[in-house]
Amino acid sequence: MKAIQDLTVLITGATDGLGKDLALRFAKEGSMVLLHGRNPEKGQAVLEEIIQKTGNKNLRYFNADFASLQSVRDLGGELKKQYQNLDILINNAGIGSTKMNVRELSTDGYELTLCVNYLAPFLLTHLLLPMLHHRDTSKIINIASGSQQELNFDDLMLDHNYSGRKAYAQSKLALILFTFTLAGQSKDSTLRVNAIHPETRMNTKMVLDYYGSAESTIEAGTENVWYVATSTEVENLTGVYFNKATPAKADPQAYDPIARDKLYRLSKDLVKI
Repeated sequence: MKAIQDLTVLITGATDGLGKDLALRFAKEGSMVLLHGRNPEKGQAVLEEIIQKTGNKNLRYFNADFASLQSVRDLGGELKKQYQNLDILINNAGIGSTKMNVRELSTDGYELTLCVNYLAPFLLTHLLLPMLHHRDTSKIINIASGSQQELNFDDLMLDHNYSGRKAYAQSKLALILFTFTLAGQSKDSTLRVNAIHPETRMNTKMVLDYYGSAESTIEAGTENVWYVATSTEVENLTGVYFNKATPAKADPQAYDPIARDKLYRLSKDLVKI
């Protein structure tokens, strides 16, 4: 892999929490950092803050609402227009479960949590794959969770028996299934695809709003993702689920090739690729 200062890194959900801290870490090391968010004013403020803290001016901000697949397509098109290669894609953007257990829909009519946490990164990743397939080793890191719920393909959008916690856990397991599928498809290339549960209940706004307290820190989560992204010890691993910085076992459904194939085909239909 290239030296860290020569990397081009895209981090989705980079205006707060783990994504922002990762962007700051890569910027400190001199990488070209592409930040994504959904609030342009906040995005610009974070961009300027990181430049001021690090002195690294090789930062760019891109806006997109992951509740809209068209917005994701626009983001992919803009990135491909401006950059030829991408070294690391960190699919971090996401929403948490809701205490109110109110089922909401995305712009495209899909269950909102599944769209933002899974379908949007699924689509964006496919749009950017040509930028990630090059002679140098490149990486996709999907920010998953230890909270995982087996997918019910007869009710993927949770029209029945909806709960916010179930929607979140299902979306994160879907991301792991996709990780394993894409890693298998890319096994003969220089692309490495892994998923990680960075830490348990970090002190993010999402966790504090839901639980009222935290069990770990954003900095600890950043350290674990940084390890998977940059350490020579794991640079050749692909198709791995990490619990913090350690390879671990995900929900059993993630290892079911029939389930993975079914989800992949269905996801392609849902995002229209």
